[in-house]
Amino acid sequence: MRDDKNTSWEKVSKWYGSIVGEKGHFYHQSLIIPQTLKLLEVKPGDRLIDVACGQGVLSRRLPESVKYVGLDASKKLIDEAKSLDNNKSHRYLVTDATKSFGLKETFNKAAIILALQNIKEPEKTIQHLSEVMEKSGELVIVLNHPCFRIPRQSSWEEDKANKMQYRRINRYMSPLEIPINTHPGEENSPVTWSFHHPVEDYSNYLFGNGFLIKKIEEWTSEKKSEGKAAKMENRAREEFPMFMAILAVKK
Repeated sequence: MRDDKNTSWEKVSKWYGSIVGEKGHFYHQSLIIPQTLKLLEVKPGDRLIDVACGQGVLSRRLPESVKYVGLDASKKLIDEAKSLDNNKSHRYLVTDATKSFGLKETFNKAAIILALQNIKEPEKTIQHLSEVMEKSGELVIVLNHPCFRIPRQSSWEEDKANKMQYRRINRYMSPLEIPINTHPGEENSPVTWSFHHPVEDYSNYLFGNGFLIKKIEEWTSEKKSEGKAAKMENRAREEFPMFMAILAVKK
């Protein structure tokens, strides 16, 4: 199992595709893709590389003339991305993001959306991405919030005396390898892996590979609760962000 951690999405590609679909899941559509495009300021004629692109949700929201290359280690997800994309200037490649991308062209825009935490050696991904980025090129990394959304090590809890909901964080600074059952409760459920790192590590990966952090944003959920606990739950959602986005520029 340990040797397959960096490519574990191939065996769950059908399950993942059913969740994300052609347009992305709720947060892709309502928050992540719009905010990513806003941060990157993608314009016609830009050259964008999408690392660990899955089935290419970002590609279908780009201006028509953007030259796009999507990379993913899962052949099944790449095949699905190709089937959903009619833009002939878009290319999709089956590529291990921890190894050289094997590309001759360079890019002025890049994205890694909800994927870096599923890669065992994220610093290698940043290294090889840096090799194909132009000077002053911009990269957006979107993460499940590294502090508040750590699988198995963070959770919602309730302070009944003060009528407050809060996030409990058991661990944060230590890097963690966390198995995720895709079908909890089922026998022989496929397992994917989440690799937790504190924010400091991502800063070091970027700086060590020629990137400077330009901006960090934290995005909260837009969902609303109903019923007796609605006020408490909605307030908690506003206080504890689900996602972190890092905008970095190549030196």
